[in-house]
Amino acid sequence: MTNIKHKEKMKTFTILLILIIANVNAMAQSAHTFLMDGDAFYEQGDFDIAEEKYKKASEKKRTLKSEFNLGNSLYQLNRYEEAATQFERSSIIASSDDQKADALYNMANTFLQEQNLEGAIENYKHAIKLNPSDMDARRNLYLAKLMQKQQQEQEQQQQQQQDQQNQQEQDQSQSEEQQQQEQQENQDSQQQEQQESEESQIDNENEETAAEETQELNKEDAENLLEVIENEEKRVQEKLRKVSGNKKKPEKDW
Repeated sequence: MTNIKHKEKMKTFTILLILIIANVNAMAQSAHTFLMDGDAFYEQGDFDIAEEKYKKASEKKRTLKSEFNLGNSLYQLNRYEEAATQFERSSIIASSDDQKADALYNMANTFLQEQNLEGAIENYKHAIKLNPSDMDARRNLYLAKLMQKQQQEQEQQQQQQQDQQNQQEQDQSQSEEQQQQEQQENQDSQQQEQQESEESQIDNENEETAAEETQELNKEDAENLLEVIENEEKRVQEKLRKVSGNKKKPEKDW
């Protein structure tokens, strides 16, 4: 009875082992199938379907080829940020310098497409260090540096133009402020001149009025003085007449 149970256990274990091996083989074949399908759709230019196939292949079994080709599909779909992530993963799991250099080269291309020239230059340099014979990386490195130089010159030119515009606006603002100040000063000067003219006119009118009053006063005083003189003469004449009337004739002394 004990031997029978032992045989049954051995039989069960053997069947289970076979199933596990078959399942592993099925998974491996499935990942390989997805990779083959992805390559076929990629060659046909159906990058959306190729992306799906490479993703499924990577889900089944993550390999350098599945990660690298998925990055290529995303690159062709202009999804450069996602592609750069895939190429970075590829560079990590790469087993040789040439594979790592290819991943870094493609990642540099995604940065170049995004106008991240600094990132592109850095990765091209790393790729060349790993694979000095890669002429494509050398050529693209030169182009990236040339683009960076042009970009810097353009930014410098734009900055100069902005500085000139700011200076012109500042000069214009100062000129307008100066004009406003001059206008205000002219207006104040005109108001002051007008006020002085009005005050001068009032002073002249007051002087004329005073002169007229003085002239009238002098005339009145002259008339009064003349009247006094006339009255004085009348009194004198009256006194003389009285004196003449009271004078006695001299008697004859004979």
